[in-house]
Amino acid sequence: MRTLSRRVWLLLGFAVILAVLLLYLNSRRPSARVAVVQASRETFRSSITSNGKVEPIVPYSLRARFDGFVDRVIAAEGKNVRKGDLLLTLDARAIRAQLDQARAQLAAQQDDLRAARAGGRADQLAKLSADLKSAEVERNLIQRQQETLTKLAAQNAATTEELEKNRAALERAEASLEQARKAKQEFEHQASFDRDRLDMLVDHSKAVVDDLQAKVDSARVLAPASGTLYSFPVHTGDFVHTGDLLAAIADLKELRVRAYIDEPELGQLKPGQTVVVTWDALPGRTWTGKTETLPRQVVALGTRNVGELLCTIANQSMELIPNTTVDVRIEINERADALVVPRGAVQIDGLHRYVYRFDGRRLHRTEIRVGLSNATQFEVLSGIDSGDTLALPGDTTLRDNMAVRLAIPESESE
Repeated sequence: MRTLSRRVWLLLGFAVILAVLLLYLNSRRPSARVAVVQASRETFRSSITSNGKVEPIVPYSLRARFDGFVDRVIAAEGKNVRKGDLLLTLDARAIRAQLDQARAQLAAQQDDLRAARAGGRADQLAKLSADLKSAEVERNLIQRQQETLTKLAAQNAATTEELEKNRAALERAEASLEQARKAKQEFEHQASFDRDRLDMLVDHSKAVVDDLQAKVDSARVLAPASGTLYSFPVHTGDFVHTGDLLAAIADLKELRVRAYIDEPELGQLKPGQTVVVTWDALPGRTWTGKTETLPRQVVALGTRNVGELLCTIANQSMELIPNTTVDVRIEINERADALVVPRGAVQIDGLHRYVYRFDGRRLHRTEIRVGLSNATQFEVLSGIDSGDTLALPGDTTLRDNMAVRLAIPESESE
């Protein structure tokens, strides 16, 4: 029993010694290495970066007014043109034939309209008027005869048979007169109807003639304004359909960029902010301008919700061309002598932002208050001072009061 107790105490003692040894060895473990940066003062620029598309400010798009072949091409894409310059011609023979036919139809309708406004065709109106007059004369004559026979019959100077025979003739004359009146009334009503109908037909035919005349005139495609012929997709002999683009002209010395700004950044936009545009096709080249028209709605652009900001930029060298995709930077604010730290040094915990300040041996978690920001930096308003050394997160999780060593760049370690 005593032997067992001694063994237990020996085992417990060995465990304590092992634990102490492990703690000692653990305390001697090398500190984690971290990269650091220093907070510094400089001129800070807050900006929004995005992409956009180049557009002419006042483009003139010339489109085909009718189906046909391109007869002749005079101008060339990329060249400057003056207002009124002939760019190309279209074969308009079929349209001219339609125009001649429409003009002939219009002339006939105008003749019919003049007749309808005069009360109908003169010869038909004259015949109906003569028939009515003749029926009135005949009816009046027979009516006077009836009056005379009635008096004579009362004096027994005329027979009842003569009186009845004349009465029957009077009834026929009355019927003929009524028929003549109705015929003339129907003619006049039809003339009025024809006048309204022909008025509409003439108006329609005039519109058709005007449209065909405009199409014939459009066969000679003229420059509507001076500028650069930046799109000219047709060639001699091409067949074009109504609505096809024939040419596009604009002044390219000043262009518009339609910038697509993500929804959370829209509140920072104002008219007149500086815009810097770059184009991958010409690396190192920049174009500058101003914000002009702010977004009025948010639209879907792929997986993004964006507002479309219109910016005007100078393009005096005319190197930038329409319909290209460009990178856009909008300068929001600028502050001189601002305390600036890289975004990578700032960590976020809810509404709080903090950094790990390095005192030469340990890290100290320090809350800061930030101001302006851009894609790579934060402006620090309080919490640290210029020259403070800050740890950058890496493979090691940073903790308050953590002992660390500075990471030595590979070039220096070699």
